Amino acid sequence: MAGWHIRDFTPDDLEAVVRLDAEGGGPEAREPPCFGLSEVVAALQAGHPAVVAIADGTLIGAAVSRVDGDRAWLVRIGILDTWRHQGLGSAMLTELESRLLGGGVRTLTAVLSEGEMGTEALRNSGFQARTELTVHEKRGAVSAQDVSMLSGVGAELPPTGLWRRIAGMAAEKELIERRLVLPLAHPELAARHGVELPRGVVLFGPPGTGKSTFAHAIASRLGWPFAELFPARLAAGDGLAMGLSRRFAEVSELDHVLVFIDEVEEVAGTRQGADTGSVGVVNELLKAIVRFRGKDGRLLVCATNDVTTLDPAFLRHGRFDYVLPVGPPDHEARVALWESYLARAGAEVDAEALAAASDGFTPADIAQAARTVAQRMFERTVDTGERARPAREDYLETIRSTRPTVTKAMSREFEDQTERFART
Repeated sequence: MAGWHIRDFTPDDLEAVVRLDAEGGGPEAREPPCFGLSEVVAALQAGHPAVVAIADGTLIGAAVSRVDGDRAWLVRIGILDTWRHQGLGSAMLTELESRLLGGGVRTLTAVLSEGEMGTEALRNSGFQARTELTVHEKRGAVSAQDVSMLSGVGAELPPTGLWRRIAGMAAEKELIERRLVLPLAHPELAARHGVELPRGVVLFGPPGTGKSTFAHAIASRLGWPFAELFPARLAAGDGLAMGLSRRFAEVSELDHVLVFIDEVEEVAGTRQGADTGSVGVVNELLKAIVRFRGKDGRLLVCATNDVTTLDPAFLRHGRFDYVLPVGPPDHEARVALWESYLARAGAEVDAEALAAASDGFTPADIAQAARTVAQRMFERTVDTGERARPAREDYLETIRSTRPTVTKAMSREFEDQTERFART
């Protein structure tokens, strides 16, 4: 007699199974289990087949599955340390397999991290290891604690895919991807090459060039929460300086976070000797940046339309790793932008011609022109009852009537600022 008996899991066993997961792991695996405890509990609460082993009234083992059609996944094998290597794992698998096969399951699959309990039992039960497989996994950078804190600190988790949705701007995307995203996404590899992780970046350029869009997209690309600081709101109560300090302290409680300040010149403009208020605000912001940079998993992104208005101390090395220009899109970028809008509208129009006609337009200008044409086509369809499709002249006429955000003088100023201040 083995000294145990195996039966179906019941809801009354849940607490004991959770305790077993914490106490009965045996030697630590090199990697966390492929299925977390929350997934094990979810499978049990949903009634997926599971068995437990009992000895002297104590739960000493559990095998839990999750059924998906005619395939079942083994999400956990747990055994108390004192009962290991006695055939208990194989016995539980045999009982669980009989229940699964009786329910129509034809394939039972187990995915274990190296060193995770259950490998020996699987081998003894006739499971074949498929060594040719590679498991691709992406784990979010946001913990359960972070999720509960997001709304409290005014942060949000941006939707995935924002980075891919940025049409055009290939040069800016390439620069930001390599300088910011790659080191933060692969910190251990960066450290082996002696690369210090970026903590702060200033994006500068004319209005409408997509600086705010890039900030959101970087957070989406990393899977980090996005928290925007609004100086006007922070000034309420104890004043802007204290508001900045308090806000940075709040968002710093998150394990990972991208903090964004748009039009940062409002709080980091050149300090005036007689204006003690502005001096205090800038000083507090500089101290907050130093504290913010003291921990991994954080990135401060500031945006400004005119980098010359920023306090020199704000831009120095040690506070911001990069000062990156984001200017109006070049011809290739405008072609890509127009192609994305033409595809949405189902328009068969030469994007090259539209890109040439919209020289000097920002992404926001192109978006406005495309929206204007789309709205006109929609109204025409409603009025006539027939699907209206835009022609080349519809776009060219709208482009001619759209006033570009960036003037020639602004373009020259941006080129000058890029030469003087860019740090890439």
